[in-house]
Amino acid sequence: MTGSVADRQEALRQRFAPWTPVTLHGALDAAAEAFGDQPFVITDDHSWSYDAIVAWSWRVANGLRNAGVKTGDKVAIILANYAEFVVLKFAISRIGAIAVPINIMNRRDELRYLLEQSDSAMLVTMDRFRDVDYLDILDQIAPDWATKAGGSTLPALRNIFIFPTGEGEARHGVHLFADLDASSTHPLAVLDVSPQSDCDIIYTSGTTGSPKGVLLTHDMLTRTAFGSAYARAFAPGHRIVFSLPMFHVYGYVEGLLSVLWVGGAIIIQRRFDARDTLDAIVRHRASDALLIPAMTLAIIDAARAQHYDLSSLHFALSSGARAPERIWQEMREVLGVREITTGYGMTEATASTTVTRPDDPTERLLTTNGRMRDVGPAGDAALSNRLVTYEVVDQESGAILPHGAVGELVAYGPGITRGYYKKPEATAAAFTADGWLKTGDLGRIDADGYITLSGRSKESYRCGGEQILPVEVEDLLVSHPTVLQAHIVPIPDERMGEVGVAFIIPRSGATVDTEDLRTFVSERLARYKVPRHFIVASESDIPTTASGRARKFLLAKQALKLLELS
Repeated sequence: MTGSVADRQEALRQRFAPWTPVTLHGALDAAAEAFGDQPFVITDDHSWSYDAIVAWSWRVANGLRNAGVKTGDKVAIILANYAEFVVLKFAISRIGAIAVPINIMNRRDELRYLLEQSDSAMLVTMDRFRDVDYLDILDQIAPDWATKAGGSTLPALRNIFIFPTGEGEARHGVHLFADLDASSTHPLAVLDVSPQSDCDIIYTSGTTGSPKGVLLTHDMLTRTAFGSAYARAFAPGHRIVFSLPMFHVYGYVEGLLSVLWVGGAIIIQRRFDARDTLDAIVRHRASDALLIPAMTLAIIDAARAQHYDLSSLHFALSSGARAPERIWQEMREVLGVREITTGYGMTEATASTTVTRPDDPTERLLTTNGRMRDVGPAGDAALSNRLVTYEVVDQESGAILPHGAVGELVAYGPGITRGYYKKPEATAAAFTADGWLKTGDLGRIDADGYITLSGRSKESYRCGGEQILPVEVEDLLVSHPTVLQAHIVPIPDERMGEVGVAFIIPRSGATVDTEDLRTFVSERLARYKVPRHFIVASESDIPTTASGRARKFLLAKQALKLLELS
């Protein structure tokens, strides 16, 4: 690490001012021109240079075209952190198509909904990953998928390509990802893709309980990614290790796309393991790590138990959930990290929109969620060089509140999505009359622009950085023959930030088996949505409003008391 934060930011400003809007693949190509032979994607098995990724992405772009993908088509992706994910993203960008990255933990019903709602024309999926058999899921969704793709179930889905992970059983006669790479016999002409066109539809849970596809443009993604490099003052050759999935904006924007501007590299891992992460830092000389608090705590514990040469690790971003106060000092003492940042963001705002400065005092890490991010030349001069600015408003009147007052955070700027795919009512509900995004988060802003979150106006919570909407799980639980009512509340958890507690009221005469309910949910929804605790209760145990709605903040207090006594 060389130079002060200010010096490193000035070097980036000199290279990229004035800002020129750019597409995703345009940013890659520009990076390759400057850093062609330098490593860009690193795994434990292989390393690819910028030039290699550019060439590979052209071949796959040709393969996509030959398979019938047209400009504006949606291409769904179910891939863990493989190099093929990186290549596919840039290939989709080259032909002006739109990527639909899907959470790899989704199960049958979730996957069917996302493929249908997104109008995906192609699906590229792993055959199996961990305990999820995607081919078996496809068999259930569209039984003739190997020959008829989506068939009558998903008529928009014209092609399915399989990426073998080595964990699944081979299927004969199916299209493989390698076919996309090998099928490009005719070079693809350079297409005129606008930076203002849609690049991604990334799904997030909404207030209705069904996922909503957030529309993100090339310009939003590339400007936000540069803003990450600028706000955290990346130096040339910055190397980030992470297992956070690239199908979410954290790993995608703060990881993959952020290093393009300095010729850096991503060291990608498909599963999180604290010792594997530490080994990767040592082996590949990682200078930075993207983490959530649960990961950070595990890495600290592992580093205490065994010596690792972490002399290359200067930076870390630990965000996405509540963090115990001890975490920041232990990152310095145990891991040797010099510049620690934390922040706040959401998919609708492209990625992180607030972040502490790398040279901020520890007090800022302890008491805030970062300040509104200055992204230098990529920002809007009218917004003090930000892509997103915030105000705090009164929830009832909508009036802007003064510094230090707690209210709902609303956001505005070129980093904010224009809405949700094919959900006009949800889009309208998400914005104020004058175009500010209602985040649903409660907080305050101080005079220096630092934000401190104080709660959520919505009932959603985050477990290990993943957002969970209780109503989705509650609706599933009440479909079980033994369950009359289900009420889910979050409680704090040191490693996961928050975990769910499900209060179950049995149907008359029924006996509830909590382990059976746990299995029932885990077979149908992603693992992170499964409540940690199940408590069988009676209707009289549930505090309610005059209209009969559960008072969940009181229920959460009950949960803490009951679990302390158990």
